[in-house]
Amino acid sequence: MYRFLALISFFISFSAYASEGFTWASELIHYFHLPITDHVLTFLFIGILFILAGLKYRLSLTKVDNLVIPDKGFTLRNIFEVFGNFILEQCKGVIGEKEGPKYFSFFIAIFMLILVSNLIGLIPGFLPPTEHLSTTLALGIFSFIYYNYKGCREVGVFNYLKHFAGPLWYMAILIFPIEIISNLVRPVSLALRLDGNMSGDHIVLSVFSSLVPQIVPIVFLLLGILVSFIQAYVFTVLSMVYVGLAVAHQDHGEEVAH
Repeated sequence: MYRFLALISFFISFSAYASEGFTWASELIHYFHLPITDHVLTFLFIGILFILAGLKYRLSLTKVDNLVIPDKGFTLRNIFEVFGNFILEQCKGVIGEKEGPKYFSFFIAIFMLILVSNLIGLIPGFLPPTEHLSTTLALGIFSFIYYNYKGCREVGVFNYLKHFAGPLWYMAILIFPIEIISNLVRPVSLALRLDGNMSGDHIVLSVFSSLVPQIVPIVFLLLGILVSFIQAYVFTVLSMVYVGLAVAHQDHGEEVAH
């Protein structure tokens, strides 16, 4: 127990040091004269981690006799499958029991990417890429392109555009531009929500780590873990809602407002 508390105290103390400007990414950029910023390098590092973790997960499946039975203990496979089952159930609940699993791979990828990008900011010497608007806006645009592409592919380009005109043809001249603007605002709202919450969480943790570097910031560290999960979940679920609206096979008379 004492060793655990000592480790946490060191962790928090180092976080206070990191909050003063030190990051591993900045040190590497300075040493190798890399033409990129901290958050881009960190995001690339996370991408490499995902590739390695994915390869390890696939390798672990080749050694399993029965894929239905989980591994014993705390393993990478169990972690992946817990999150995978969670996101799959969300897909079924938001998009539909039959249609939801078709888009599972996109949502589990974006959820895990955002979650790890959020959580890495709690490790001393790292800053979360998701506290930079350029990163969150890129994720928002990625989601925007995905659900519009799926909508056009599923119902056809013409029928997809008709959704924006509303159920009454004589109101289309008013409804269509409003719906188009609303659709274009979605990636921006996704980006600002994620960026604002992660920036605020990091500022709070940094301030308390600097003022009281022992014990007290542990509460905010745990809160940071919760915020990291919630923000990844909110971004993913909203993307699910947008996909669900885009691929819905409905007549205009039965449509609900977007």
